[in-house]
Amino acid sequence: MGGEQAESHGTRTLRADLARRLLRSGLDTATPLRALAEQILVSTGATLAAVYAPCERTDQLTLVEEAGAPRTLYGLPDSYPTAGDSPPARVVATGVPLWLASGEAVDSGLDPLLPAGASLAVLPLSGAPGQGCLLVVDECPDSFDDEYRQVLGMFAERMSADDALPPSGSAVDDVGHFMLTLTTGCLEADARVLELFDLAPEEFDGRVESLLALTVPEDLPSLMSALDPSHGAAGRDLEFRIRRRGGDLCWLRMCSELTLSHDGLPTRLMGTIADASRMRPGVDDISLVRRLAATLATAVTVKDVGRAVVAALRHPLGAARVALAELESERLVVTLLDPPEPEAWPDIWRSQWRTEWPDAPARAMPTLETALREGRASYWPAGAPLEEALTGIGPGGLAVLPLPSSGRMVGGCMLGWSAPHEFTADERALLTAAAALAGQALERARALDAEHELIGTLQRSLLPRRLPALPGGTAVARYLPATAGLQVGGDWYDVIPLTDGRVALVIGDVQGHNAVAATLMGQIRTAIRAYAMEGHPADVVVSHANRLLVGIGADLFATCCYVVVDMEEGTAWCARAGHIPPVLRLPDGSTEVVDAEGGPPLGVDDDAYYPITPLALVPGTVVVLTTDGLVESRSLTLDDGLEQLRDILARTDPGDVELVADALLGGVDRRDDDVAVLLLRYVGVGSLPVRAGWAVWRLPEAVSHARRFVGRTLNSWGLGDQRDVVLLIVSELVTNALVHTQGPVRLDLTYVADRLRIAVTDASPRSPVKPASIGWEATGGRGILLVEAVSTGFGSLPMGGGKQVWSEIPVPAGRANHHHANGRR
Repeated sequence: MGGEQAESHGTRTLRADLARRLLRSGLDTATPLRALAEQILVSTGATLAAVYAPCERTDQLTLVEEAGAPRTLYGLPDSYPTAGDSPPARVVATGVPLWLASGEAVDSGLDPLLPAGASLAVLPLSGAPGQGCLLVVDECPDSFDDEYRQVLGMFAERMSADDALPPSGSAVDDVGHFMLTLTTGCLEADARVLELFDLAPEEFDGRVESLLALTVPEDLPSLMSALDPSHGAAGRDLEFRIRRRGGDLCWLRMCSELTLSHDGLPTRLMGTIADASRMRPGVDDISLVRRLAATLATAVTVKDVGRAVVAALRHPLGAARVALAELESERLVVTLLDPPEPEAWPDIWRSQWRTEWPDAPARAMPTLETALREGRASYWPAGAPLEEALTGIGPGGLAVLPLPSSGRMVGGCMLGWSAPHEFTADERALLTAAAALAGQALERARALDAEHELIGTLQRSLLPRRLPALPGGTAVARYLPATAGLQVGGDWYDVIPLTDGRVALVIGDVQGHNAVAATLMGQIRTAIRAYAMEGHPADVVVSHANRLLVGIGADLFATCCYVVVDMEEGTAWCARAGHIPPVLRLPDGSTEVVDAEGGPPLGVDDDAYYPITPLALVPGTVVVLTTDGLVESRSLTLDDGLEQLRDILARTDPGDVELVADALLGGVDRRDDDVAVLLLRYVGVGSLPVRAGWAVWRLPEAVSHARRFVGRTLNSWGLGDQRDVVLLIVSELVTNALVHTQGPVRLDLTYVADRLRIAVTDASPRSPVKPASIGWEATGGRGILLVEAVSTGFGSLPMGGGKQVWSEIPVPAGRANHHHANGRR
């Protein structure tokens, strides 16, 4: 014997001695059959131990217990015919043990997949015929010496005891029979089959689908393989799970034969179904952990993690309550409670029902604090002395599980049972594995939640919080981030009120949908707003934004559509920079894509030219600006997308522009790009404005000339009763412009509806300063205060390189005629 063989033989001898002492000690009288099979593997080094017992109903030797390697690895079936010539059948019939070396095993009717070095031992359980057998497979070449045979004989004798082997007819005979006719789908099943599926006879409708609906979905592919004709008519042995009415899982074993027609098509399946739960742990650990891992892999929020843990553990383990909490700076914050009703939890919880635990610091509950500090699960049986906050959670048993991740504890999970509950070794291993999976998923979900919050905050801060109320129209906007990748992008929109009843509509798209694009988008949006409020025309605003982006050197380009609408006149001007043109929905229901000239995208050419296209709007017109994410994708061309947009606009009632915006986004599901939509419904201000202007010359009599011009204009408009207030405002504003600025000065009057606007424009960018206080001896500074006092509105706006100081006062509405006066000198 070589060195390795001698070492193996010595180890096996020590194990055999241990097995003899254990079996002879009398301490194993209550040891279950499965535990004895496992002890055989430990004591002898065998790879498989299986027990077969006769079934009188089917005349088969049926498998009742097994341990070790899968029996299918050696070609061992679920059952053997009692009258056959297989080694188990011979041993049960004669009561004589059978010891087969490796070469003899293959020649004894076993599957040729049995490894060449494997040996087979088959021993009768009682030493008498007809009582079942113990089958052992060993892959060591020196198997079955005298000592080995003696140990297996002792185990076979112990398995023959009344408290180890299942009573005849209770385990192996308790099977149900069925026959499925594949051409009709009709299933004939006896009462035992229905009992195994937890169905009453009156509840079964004879359809195979009724039983398949109770099968765990993950096991259906394996179960349906019994109908695969490629296996021929040979019998198939399968195990699958069903879920009973109470939610618990049950393992069933199906032995079946498939009948084929003359052309090889399956016509009938018949066989038996038996309860296989006794051959497995109470909880299917591998399947449950696999299912939990698959669910947690798709969990993207902390609440998703909580729901996955509850679904995986509560009902399969029969727990009455499950609580999951995050650990934040030594404080436990509840993530999920199941059941969620306060009545299901202890009284102390009901009085402090909130998002945090009662006595929120973890140290307030020593049981939890210890588990989290040591990182070790704690299991408390019924009646265990626990702190008041935990006593009522699990009166029948309480499991406290720390949730680890990256070497630290990120939370805790508690499972409580109402009825007395015993924590088996399999269940503890399952809970430990589940806690590790939940901890990793919880930390990942927390990071995703923080990322989504950061992204949402960034996007909200870069886009307008709300759109301004507009005289003569309503503007609404929508923004949807891309569903793929980081959900923040470069699409933006804005509505900018300007002077003289004008408003600027802006929509744009920076290349990409990531944090860099979003940051650049914020810069461009701010710049365009600043240029617009300086009073520049549309082409100048877009040109300035283009030069800014080129100067930044971000290696990204942006598209933009900028539309200025005069809400009083109903006219508009459009400038495009490589962007989709506006789409109009006219009052008669027709639609059109504006044929607007455009220039290249922003950031491409610093000398680019952006022409202006005029538009005429009639009351009831809807102006639609959008980014390409709405009308273009990998499966949709731009022309087809614009046509779909026009169809939706034509079918939608324009009376509520909010509903129009929702309709445009109604068909947007999964998006490869961001989507931004800006709509303006133009209704007009009800009456056209009347304007008059005066170029103020720098002469000693300039203020007097301006006053006479204003007086004539007010008389022609029928506003002579407002003369004193208006002349006071004009005198102060014109005087300030002439005294404190250089260059041209212009006076403009605008009368619309029920207000009169007086505006003085000069070449100085410096705004007038309102004095904080004026003493009695002061000789100036009171003019601005007087203008503000008599005006309903007063302010200063940048205008080109200078500014415009304006004032508004209310005037009577309803004059008979509008006369357009336009005096200039």
